Amino acid sequence: MSAIITLDNVYRGYRMGQEKILAVNGISLTVEEGEICCLQGPSGSGKSTLLHLLAGLDKPSKGSIIIGKTRIDALSENQLALFRQRYIGFIFQSYYLIPTLTALENVAMPLTFCGVPRSKRIKKAKELLEAVGLKDRMKHRPSQMSGGQQQRVSIARAFVNNPKVVFADEPTGNLDTHTTYEMMDLMTNMAKASKQTLMIVTHDNEIADYATRIIRIRDGKIEKIENGRDLSHEKLEA
Repeated sequence: MSAIITLDNVYRGYRMGQEKILAVNGISLTVEEGEICCLQGPSGSGKSTLLHLLAGLDKPSKGSIIIGKTRIDALSENQLALFRQRYIGFIFQSYYLIPTLTALENVAMPLTFCGVPRSKRIKKAKELLEAVGLKDRMKHRPSQMSGGQQQRVSIARAFVNNPKVVFADEPTGNLDTHTTYEMMDLMTNMAKASKQTLMIVTHDNEIADYATRIIRIRDGKIEKIENGRDLSHEKLEA
């Protein structure tokens, strides 16, 4: 495997009055292609800030972040937007679906920004919605779906442009235990099927059990890194 994400001495500081807060405090890290990594830590540890830096949603105060062969912290906002469209998928706790669009339209939307023709957008979105078990819900709007169904749409949307890396920020935080396991199985199996890298922020130890590596964050630093599941011996579920 080769490195898909490389962080070198990354800091992210904020000013609160006269005080400077280091949400990310000198983190260096390498993530291999196809890994499922979990960023875990208590509230305020810096794990969500780190994820936002990795995803190009925020820029470091110091240090470098490379995804693939691109140093994303050196990109302009327009360049970052284009990079995210092509190489990155997002799954959030609150789904962030567009309420006026159907499930099919929500999933197809990222492909619109990538210039994919309408017929191909619809075909790909249908394939993904079938893959996440929503064949009969394609024309439903978010208000007509349960939380678990909305998160399935969100997962399909994150994977629709075949990204190199998918970032998930507390993706099961609004779901019950049974649905949580369903969503984690779905996300990890989709990532494994295409050898995509999955980075998950969670405070839940049971979610961390899905990871190949657990990166524990405290006070903006890596406290320790633990090995998790060995995917090389696992078969994909049908």
